[in-house]
Amino acid sequence: MAPVELKYTLVDDISSIHDSLKAEFLKGKSRSIEFRKQQLSQFAYMMKDNLPLFKEALKQDLGKPEFEALLSEMSLCIDETVQAYNKVDKWAKPEKAPFNLNFTLLNPRVLKEPKGVVLIIGAYNYPAFVTFSPMAGAIAAGNAVVLKPSETSSAMAALVTDLFPKYLDPSMYRIVNGAIPETTKLLELKWDHIMYTGNGKVGRIVAAAAAKHLTPVSLELGGKNPVFIDPSYDLKLAAKRLSWGRFSNAGQTCTAPDYILIPTEAQDKLVAAFTEVYNAFYPDGPLKSESYARIGSDAQFARIKALLDDTKGDVVLGGETDAEQKYIAPTVVRDVSPEDSLMSQEIFGPILAIVPVKDMDEAIAFVNARDHPLAAYAFTSDAKLKKKLIDNTQSGAIAFNETLLHAAIEGLPFGGIGESGTGHHSGKWGFNTFTHFRSTFDAPKFAEIALNNRYPPYSEKKSKLMEKLMLPRMPPRVGASPSLAARIKAWLPALLCVLLAAGIGTRLTQHTATLAFVQRLLSSGK
Repeated sequence: MAPVELKYTLVDDISSIHDSLKAEFLKGKSRSIEFRKQQLSQFAYMMKDNLPLFKEALKQDLGKPEFEALLSEMSLCIDETVQAYNKVDKWAKPEKAPFNLNFTLLNPRVLKEPKGVVLIIGAYNYPAFVTFSPMAGAIAAGNAVVLKPSETSSAMAALVTDLFPKYLDPSMYRIVNGAIPETTKLLELKWDHIMYTGNGKVGRIVAAAAAKHLTPVSLELGGKNPVFIDPSYDLKLAAKRLSWGRFSNAGQTCTAPDYILIPTEAQDKLVAAFTEVYNAFYPDGPLKSESYARIGSDAQFARIKALLDDTKGDVVLGGETDAEQKYIAPTVVRDVSPEDSLMSQEIFGPILAIVPVKDMDEAIAFVNARDHPLAAYAFTSDAKLKKKLIDNTQSGAIAFNETLLHAAIEGLPFGGIGESGTGHHSGKWGFNTFTHFRSTFDAPKFAEIALNNRYPPYSEKKSKLMEKLMLPRMPPRVGASPSLAARIKAWLPALLCVLLAAGIGTRLTQHTATLAFVQRLLSSGK
């Protein structure tokens, strides 16, 4: 299907869009929680009212099945926006600082304030989720927003451009469409936060542009996500869950499993399991299936096909391609070496590479020798192995016996580490990303009684008093035994419970001298 013609924003208009949003933000309307909730409600209804149109746009851009459009995009976005609506009152409420006797009179608090005017740059593969999810957080946090959709997903970008002003306040939320010239102009401007989803090459350009203005940046960049497979695990179930995670959206998912590490002796059984699952998923073949997507652009098709053409591994499933349809079959390649073309970069397509290893120690070393991935997966029932993988690897997320789902689980941050990105979005994590946590306190006049000793002229008496007031009780030195006071303090609650349980509590007044002795020990710190 031919891409929808997308009208780009005039480059000369981009500065004025930014300036008008800044001026409107400074009027303070978005500090109102009621205003934020109105916009969140409108945003949710924009998606819900036009769900058939969004499904159709995703079909046009990616050949995405309606089921996937709902499951992995629109339902998540609507749910996240409604949750932000329901919880923004709580999220935005100022928090009291932890109690501290020295400063409690000052009523120290943390205010949750919007950062200002923020820029969200989306990607083509999940054009709703990677823009609407952070958008919900930015609205909830009270920011003005410029949303830059991917020009590759032209049908979705055109639809959003049409719907935004019908549902959202156009003085606070705007769309900028375009390619490199328009994005370059956007990055020349000073924003209060930038969130970019895409690849590391462009991520570095975004970060460098933001650094000129000291603008904070969140980058969601993806990477080669490894899968550790314990041969004792149910390999058919593993193959089923991996096939879903890899072949959904034709593999164009930043958190999708990229390659599998499995002991050599179990590779044949895993391939047999993949074959069984493959035939069950696509009984008439994936080319004819209504449950399989297409590649998002000709350039991406050519890149993925080149990786497949150059592999020295053994293609055991799939491998067929059709340039006209931008179709690449779900593909499994076994006996892939570390130097293979499929290991040279993130595949970001429907190809799953199997890299045989000696054991899990070799698998861990293999992963640690490469950039930190956005996600790591492991299929095992062994609790010790799970802990070993958590303790000895680094990734944006690590999930056991499933794939992809962490992006949909409420309360979990969505983001990477190192080469796979920085920062988070989704739910309250998105709210936090676009929020400035502003410290405040208010010193009453009568607090001068407690604060008066800080003023010159200084004296030895004042210094000693400040030492007692300001210095904390120190922990035991390394190698030293805890003090008697610390041991008594640790056991005292249990001792009192025993005394009370024995019915002695009513006679504690007879032991005033003992309690006074304990109190002196604790206050002395000895």
